[in-house]
Amino acid sequence: MVKNLIRYFKSVYFIKAFLVALAMAVPVFISIYFFDNFNIGFSIALGAIFCAPSDVPGSLKHKFFGILISIILTFVVTLLIGSFSSYLVLGPLLVILVFLISYISVFGFRASLISFAGLISLILALAHQSAEISVLEHALFIALGGVWYLSLVILSDVALPKVQIDYLFVELLEKTSKFIKIRGKLLVEIDNRPNLLEENFKLQTEINELHETIREVVLVKRSKTVFSNRTRRQQLIFSKIIEIYELAISNTIDYEKFDTLFKEHHEKVDEFKLLIFEVSDRLNHISKVILKQEKLTFENNFNILLKKIENHIEIYKVNVGLPEAREGVIFLLNYKAYQEKQIGNLMDIVRVIDNYSKNDKIRPIKDAEQFLTPQDYDFKKLKANFSFKSPIFRHSLRLTLTMLIGFIIGYAIEMQQPYWILLTIVVIMRPSYGLTKERTKSRVVGTLIGAAVGVGIVFLTQNVIIYAIIAALSLIIGFSLVKQNYRNGAAFITLYVIFIYALINPNILTVIKFRVMDTLIGSVLAYVANYFFWPAWEAKNIKEFLSKSIESFSEFLKQIDVLYHQKGEVPTAYSLARKEAFLQVGDLNAAYQRLAQEPKSKQENSELFYELMTIFNTYLSSLSSLGMYIRTNETGKVPKQFEIYIKHILSNLEKAIELLNNSESSICLKREELAVAAKNYEDYFQILANQRDKEIEKGLPITKEMRSQLHETQLVSEQVRWLLSLSESLIKNIKKI
Repeated sequence: MVKNLIRYFKSVYFIKAFLVALAMAVPVFISIYFFDNFNIGFSIALGAIFCAPSDVPGSLKHKFFGILISIILTFVVTLLIGSFSSYLVLGPLLVILVFLISYISVFGFRASLISFAGLISLILALAHQSAEISVLEHALFIALGGVWYLSLVILSDVALPKVQIDYLFVELLEKTSKFIKIRGKLLVEIDNRPNLLEENFKLQTEINELHETIREVVLVKRSKTVFSNRTRRQQLIFSKIIEIYELAISNTIDYEKFDTLFKEHHEKVDEFKLLIFEVSDRLNHISKVILKQEKLTFENNFNILLKKIENHIEIYKVNVGLPEAREGVIFLLNYKAYQEKQIGNLMDIVRVIDNYSKNDKIRPIKDAEQFLTPQDYDFKKLKANFSFKSPIFRHSLRLTLTMLIGFIIGYAIEMQQPYWILLTIVVIMRPSYGLTKERTKSRVVGTLIGAAVGVGIVFLTQNVIIYAIIAALSLIIGFSLVKQNYRNGAAFITLYVIFIYALINPNILTVIKFRVMDTLIGSVLAYVANYFFWPAWEAKNIKEFLSKSIESFSEFLKQIDVLYHQKGEVPTAYSLARKEAFLQVGDLNAAYQRLAQEPKSKQENSELFYELMTIFNTYLSSLSSLGMYIRTNETGKVPKQFEIYIKHILSNLEKAIELLNNSESSICLKREELAVAAKNYEDYFQILANQRDKEIEKGLPITKEMRSQLHETQLVSEQVRWLLSLSESLIKNIKKI
């Protein structure tokens, strides 16, 4: 409990919430105490809160420009809305501004947060009714509040440079640890595999998002200073965590074959599970070290567990007997080698952290800047997305119409604070139905919880000092929880709103009643609109994610082929192709999760898409496994049969893309050469196996060269066969869509 509280106070979410509260409280206090005017401070506080959404983890440069654009946008919007009081003008202006502001989300995640800031400022500009300061002054004070918040963000980044990146690393280590543990469970929990795979899909999406954020912060050019050396260490730790993650994914297992091979030998599998769990636990330990909850220790059971595994492999070989045991033995040895690589990466992280403060030179990641995902702010995107095919265009239209309806309802029935309906709509409504539904539920439940607690406190006390304390604490806690637990965050924000109004309006129960009513109306409007107004059902859009993933597979496979021929140092092109494949499959996983949240009647081909999801994730695993083996082992001359397999796999991937694009494929390769290639692989492996059997008869130990040839032939041939089979399954399933 105490550790969790300490962690909460150290989190970037709490620090950001504290900054927001500080940015709001200071100007209000100064305004009241020195100028005896609440309105000036309130306007400045609004400017700060408008810019807070743009303050998300990332580089200081991106934060700076994100907040700066938010300041300009909120100033312009406030001035425009405040300049007109006639409903005849406000209605059309509202429609135009809501659409334009929400439409800038086409530029990506950070742009969507700037859009959110603009929409919030638009709604609160409708509510501004102060006779003490003019509209222009109000807008200027809002801009000043944005500048004030920006200065606090820059100051906190300079004063606490480690907080953001350390917390991101902690999150990544914990999620990677959980991912690794699930891989261990998949070995033994046969009946629970579908649920575990679903959980893995979700985790992959979250881990990929964290990878992108950390890349933005860490993989940048630094001057040659002590801080630069720390950055290089962060880069090294990051690369090792990615290596662990990729190794886990690349560990492709045909579970049906695996279960058959070791059906009578569960103890062999259990030892591997224990070793995987140990790796997972050590990753968790490292995350606690970064949080300073634990001291770094080198105690582990790796050597004992590896020795037990070696003994079990020998026992398996003796009990089953050669040559029958050869396939199982090679599998266990490869699996053991994979675990040893995981342990090696883990110990590298431990060594880097142990020497974290030393000023020795560490080589930075080669071509690090190329791994940053470029931000595309080309205005051509606005034109390209201006069609009903674009989910953002549909969302902008949907939000505009819903806001207009909410605006009319709020003022027609004369609600106490009609803009709360519009606020609820903006906060809840998202481009996807599933996320809107989830946020609607959380918002309503959170508001009801907050209102119930608020009523209870009102009956217990009418002390305004207690109200002020509750409002301040609720603001900080609410903002810090919004990202992690939206329901609880909504409950605390409701408490904050209730008791802020309680300080102004003594009729607090009426405030609570209207707050609940407005939230319910806004929630219903948002939910209904996402179902009926130009919905962008994921079943219609998922083809694009499928196509992009296949394109990334094709490029990744080509780079693996190049590396297999050229040997030596891994080129940057290979690493970039690998990164792109992981990101595209992560996006596909996220798209499928959105599809699964939609109404059953709208989930066209859902079972087929699940099958494709499984194939795509398996394909990525197989590609990673092949690439991992080639780049971490000495390999021989590339056999001709490998080239034939690659040619046919790439051909199948191209066919799959053409099918998704509804075009006829003209590609036609001879199947006969594939049959010959398969036979050549089998014959070569059999020759090696027979040679080894003769050596065993003579009592000769296996040579390093023989072991390498057996492993390479078995693993590479198995992977290319598997990739070919998966590519054929892709074509077969895509034809059914």
